[in-house]
Amino acid sequence: MAFPASEGSILGKLMDTLPQTGVVTWIGIRPERKKPLQPLAQTQAITDQGLVNDHYKGKPGSKRQITLIQAEHISTVASLLHVPEIGPELIRRNIVVKGLNLLALKDRNFWVGEVLLQYTGPCHPCSRMEENLGPGGYNAMRGHGGITARILQGGFIKLNDPVRVA
Repeated sequence: MAFPASEGSILGKLMDTLPQTGVVTWIGIRPERKKPLQPLAQTQAITDQGLVNDHYKGKPGSKRQITLIQAEHISTVASLLHVPEIGPELIRRNIVVKGLNLLALKDRNFWVGEVLLQYTGPCHPCSRMEENLGPGGYNAMRGHGGITARILQGGFIKLNDPVRVA
């Protein structure tokens, strides 16, 4: 049974300690539902809407305005599927981040370059993972699907931008 970390508790202090900074290693948008992702060098995030030209854009208040995944988790999924690597476009997330545990951002706001995001939840795999990754793709992604976020302050996100706690 898990107990919530009390303010001032040792566990609470440990959970508040996140000095690492990640880096954006890949960016992609989905211009249409079920269409392949398009890799980009940069994208524009619109406050409380989504990424320009992404089919999820335009849903104010949505908890899934942008999706992020750890590069380390893509490697883990490839290992679970017994393949040398997986292209990030197959995972269908907007932003790939290296060097930061995205799940540690739970209940936090964080910066991706000049864009302020709010963690809204885990990004669970969909049935497309079986199609994109092959048999077992859905199960390989379970627990490794990344996170969803809301855009609190728009701006541009570029490759190599830092990702850090606000």
